[in-house]
Amino acid sequence: MADAKVIPFDDDRSRARRRPGRAARDAAVRALPGQQGPEDVPGPAVPVEAAKTPRTVETATTPRAVEAVEASGGGPDGAADRSEGASGAEGRRSGWERRLAGGLSFLRRRVTGEYEVDEFGYDKELTDQVLMSLVRPLAEKYFRVDVKGVENIPAEGGALVVANHSGTLPLDGLMMQVAVHDHHPAGRHLRLLAADLVFMLPVINELARKAGHTLACAEDAERLLRSGEIVGVMPEGFKGIGKPFSERYKLQRFGRGGFVSTALQAGVPIVPCSIVGAEEIYPMLGNAKTLARVLGFPYFPITPTFPWLGPLGAVPLPTKWTIQFGEPIPTDGYPPEAAEDPMLMFNLTDQVREQIQHTLYKLLVQRRSVFF
Repeated sequence: MADAKVIPFDDDRSRARRRPGRAARDAAVRALPGQQGPEDVPGPAVPVEAAKTPRTVETATTPRAVEAVEASGGGPDGAADRSEGASGAEGRRSGWERRLAGGLSFLRRRVTGEYEVDEFGYDKELTDQVLMSLVRPLAEKYFRVDVKGVENIPAEGGALVVANHSGTLPLDGLMMQVAVHDHHPAGRHLRLLAADLVFMLPVINELARKAGHTLACAEDAERLLRSGEIVGVMPEGFKGIGKPFSERYKLQRFGRGGFVSTALQAGVPIVPCSIVGAEEIYPMLGNAKTLARVLGFPYFPITPTFPWLGPLGAVPLPTKWTIQFGEPIPTDGYPPEAAEDPMLMFNLTDQVREQIQHTLYKLLVQRRSVFF
């Protein structure tokens, strides 16, 4: 059929009863290609087909009309949009309800004591739901930690992760713990070996135990490894974390190789770990040794902001971090008496140290900036 013009079914009397503004809309319709208003039609002649069609309201196709229809929720997709909005709101409401129910259940178990703590004081539920949630924004938003090679940590069984230590305050250990917890495909947990000072500080000692940290001694480390845990150790100790800024990314001595002996006795692999970014969070320009002895600390740092700015000077600089886990070094191929061989321990210790140092240099070359 040839293009028939749809003539509005209104006469002079209906036009007389028009609401204000109808004339403007008729003018807009006439302005469209192929559209005519009632006054443009010479007579009442109406095509037979048009006369037989049911009375329908023509939808204006002007841009403003379409926008008005869409804003009011009309049109062919209006019902679907309202349905999707309702389902989205329902999903958000159910999500909040689930989180609220989970939080109340967690508090109930805390109050009634219905939670498990292992022999070292590790509280897995508290660590997963509270402690990691507190530290995670620092890793993801503030330091923007880039994690590489986490798949080198075994999916099951024990392993000893050996990392460099720096930064004046031991934030690198916490960032490494978050990296393993959040990025490992098998969802492993890292149990850090901490110095005696950590367990002498009030509040800190309880939180460290709850988070899975334990005293840095061979007996505890071997028990954890034999039970299939991932254990983290930083052999540089206070020598690494308290070194001056001028010696950044230069590894200190790794002790006497006690961590190698522990890995050999437990028969677990050693995973080297290199951390870049921690050295610059508190650039240590000096050490107030006298004040450190009075307070019982191994060192008292002097940085560009601390103690000059008071508590504000304790805020770390927002550097960009990279944590890379290297290829594991197996130890299960050695005989049981290998742990008593000082030459073997020296060679393995040097191998781990050189691998970490080499990776540090490589990451530093690849780094664009300290803060980006």
